[in-house]
Amino acid sequence: MTEQGKAGVTIRSATIADAEAMHAMVLALARDVGASDRVLCSVDDFRRFGFSAAPAFHALVAEQAGEAVGLCLYFYSYSSWKGRMGVYVQDLYVSDSQRGTGLGRRLIAETARRAGERGAVYLRLSVDRSNEAAKRFYSGIGLELAEQECIFKAVYEGFEALKRLQ
Repeated sequence: MTEQGKAGVTIRSATIADAEAMHAMVLALARDVGASDRVLCSVDDFRRFGFSAAPAFHALVAEQAGEAVGLCLYFYSYSSWKGRMGVYVQDLYVSDSQRGTGLGRRLIAETARRAGERGAVYLRLSVDRSNEAAKRFYSGIGLELAEQECIFKAVYEGFEALKRLQ
């Protein structure tokens, strides 16, 4: 399913052929927020984890004239408190040439529509604390800041240490 919008920008489900463009957009997103050093994934990681028999994520790609200009990478989650499924947006990227056109709003809306078709009733995402523009954007489209929440993480060595807990 594709969705045609303003200025000939089409939103569609990503395919394995999009792995390189997806990787490039994630790198560009990291550059935009000053976190290039935190991106460790490869194009092959996108291929392996997104397009296997049991994909770890789903993605929408926005393109104009055959060029990728936007990405929404997401996965499904479940809330035991709500007793319902939801969707978590991991990455939302809009190219400089498309910022201010409503493409980010369209990508979020299409993600919500697709997730809703699968029974999801909520959408969640995280924003870097210093990304004020993203906070304004998400507030502007109706997302609420979950002020009562605090995210904890265990990565690489910390994750390995968790596996050894007794």
